[in-house]
Formats: sequence, C-alpha cells, structure tokens
Amino acid sequence: MAGRFAPSPTSDLHLGNLRTALVAWLLARTTGREFRLRVEDLDTQRVAAAPEVARRQLADLDALGLDHDGEVVWQSRRLDAYADAVAGLDTYPCYCTRREIAEAASAPHGDAFRPYPGTCLRLSASRRAELEATRRPALRVRANGASSTVQDLWAGDVTGTVDDFVVVRNDGVPAYNLAVVVDDLAMGIDQVCRGDDLLSSAPRQAWLARQLGGTSPGYAHVPLAVNPDGRRLAKRDGAVTLADLAGLGWSPAHVLTRLARSLDLAAAGEPVTTAELLARFDPSALPREPWVVDARQPTAAAWENSRSTT
Repeated sequence: MAGRFAPSPTSDLHLGNLRTALVAWLLARTTGREFRLRVEDLDTQRVAAAPEVARRQLADLDALGLDHDGEVVWQSRRLDAYADAVAGLDTYPCYCTRREIAEAASAPHGDAFRPYPGTCLRLSASRRAELEATRRPALRVRANGASSTVQDLWAGDVTGTVDDFVVVRNDGVPAYNLAVVVDDLAMGIDQVCRGDDLLSSAPRQAWLARQLGGTSPGYAHVPLAVNPDGRRLAKRDGAVTLADLAGLGWSPAHVLTRLARSLDLAAAGEPVTTAELLARFDPSALPREPWVVDARQPTAAAWENSRSTT
C-alpha cells in the first residue's frame, strides 16, 4: 500500500503545492502506507529545465521533513510502459482541434462536463484519409459512454461519464490521464491525495485502471490554496515558495508551522514538527474550504495570524 506526491517540474513548489504534499504525506504515514514520489516530466515543451526544477522541488520536500520511500520515479523514463498500455486498449485516431471539440460539445451539454462528442469515431474512410494528409492525430480510448464512480475521502461518492478521452497526444506524448494511471498501478499506489481541481478526472482514471487490469485507488482531494481574489495561488502572487520566503527570513520549520496552521493542526505561531503533526492528524477534521493566502502582507506577524480558510 502506498500514497504519493507527483509534481510536474514546471516551477518551484508554492505554498499550495507544499500544503497538498504535507496532507498526502500525513495521510499515507498515518494509515501505514509508504509515501512515494514521482516527477511528471512528460511535457517537454513546458519542462525543458525539468531536472533542475525537480531537484529543487525534492529538496523543498526534504527541508520540510517529508521523507519518501523507494527511488523517485521519472515519467520521462517510462515511455515503453505507456506504449505497452496503449497497445492493450481499444483506441482510434482523432484529428479534432480543441476549438472543433468545444464547438461540437457546447450545444447538447448544459453543465461543466463537455465530453468528447465522438466526431472522429464516425469518420468515413475518405474523410479520415483527407485529414491524415494535413493533421497528426491523437489517440482516444473507446469508452462507449461508460459511467464510473470513485470514493473520495471528503467528497464521498463521485460519479462521472467516461468520454473517449485522449491517451496519446498528437505530438506522440502520452497523455496525463494515461500516464498517471499506468504509473500508479506500477508503483502500487492505492491512495491518491492531490488538489481538488483534479477531482473531475478521478472517474475516468479509475475506469482506465480497470481497463488495464488493475483496481482503482482511494482518493482524497484537498482544497486548493487561493489568493485573496479567489484565484489559484501562483508565483505571481508574491513570496509563495520556500526560496522566496527564505529571502524574507522564513525557515522551512517556520513554513511548516504555517502550513500546519492552515490545516487547523497548530495554533498561530506554535512551532510544530512532523512527528507532532502525525500525532494530531485527523482527516475528518481538516478544513474543507480553500486556503486563502495573502502573500502581499508585509510582516511575518500578519501572515502568521491570518485566517487559515475563507
């Protein structure tokens, strides 16, 4: 049994990423699981400096005291595993652009879920040959409109329709939904703790795990860290990384205390250790609202005593 944290090395981890990592570590350790790390570096266009950034990310986790088990898994070194998985799936080529998909899916669906409308599933041979001459296709898995339900620790049962989602992008790169499922199965991950912006992806990933002969993990989706305007926290919001905060005199131990405060695991200004947090951790008592971070506050005291949630 194992939990995991799997950052993409696009930039240094910010406070929201570190908070999710802390929850994932606490959840794994308090349930007798290993805690594994994976670097999701498949998107070479966005992660050209992946090794350097990933090393800083791993160093930040270590500085907070979040130890891990086994070797770090790098997705860029597992291309053969993804190719083998795709070979065992029922797939078909898709030539649609994002704009075409959005236009085709917008009319019949009134909610936020916009499933792939199956355009390329119904292409004639002549039309497919015509598109083949001008576009590189992605690969989609044939789901036949399946429904999938997952159990989330905080959200409860979450059911979603599984559309024919992309498993290989049109540039040949394995898609996120494929890679994370293949990796979780290979790593023995049965507990996925991550940001709640990914909750809607869980039903299709659980479905894919079963198609690949595995079982779906349990899920725990953590509310995001946001800025005072309610937007997802980002580096543009101010001093939000360990390096930024170190420049203001904040030690990793001080940051750990602030993260614990945001999870209602420590009082304002109370120094804590990871061992103490393990003893205090109660998943049912964690805040269920986004964590509002005002990184523009000028003093440590103001940041220390700010409200942990909205």
